[in-house]
Amino acid sequence: MPTYITLWDYTQHGIENIDDSPDRLDSAIELVDSVGGELQAFYLTMGAHDLVTVTEFPDDDAAAKALLRIGQSGAVSSETLKAWPEDDYRDLVANLP
Repeated sequence: MPTYITLWDYTQHGIENIDDSPDRLDSAIELVDSVGGELQAFYLTMGAHDLVTVTEFPDDDAAAKALLRIGQSGAVSSETLKAWPEDDYRDLVANLP
């Protein structure tokens, strides 16, 4: 399955309701699962972004559906990067035109 790295930032609403964040994470995991995805990793981070997740989804449409629904909560904003693992990267470079 394709891999997606998402950089998350708490909105004002999200940080004001930080105590609810673990429950929101549980709901997000259920949502990801419901579209056939899987949360591979979750990190609270310091720096330019508040959270980082690594997820796998069956396809871009499933990823978009889950990420849009999570964003709809108003607690976070995000930037998502589609990622290729090392083996796929090596194949891509080896087969450049």
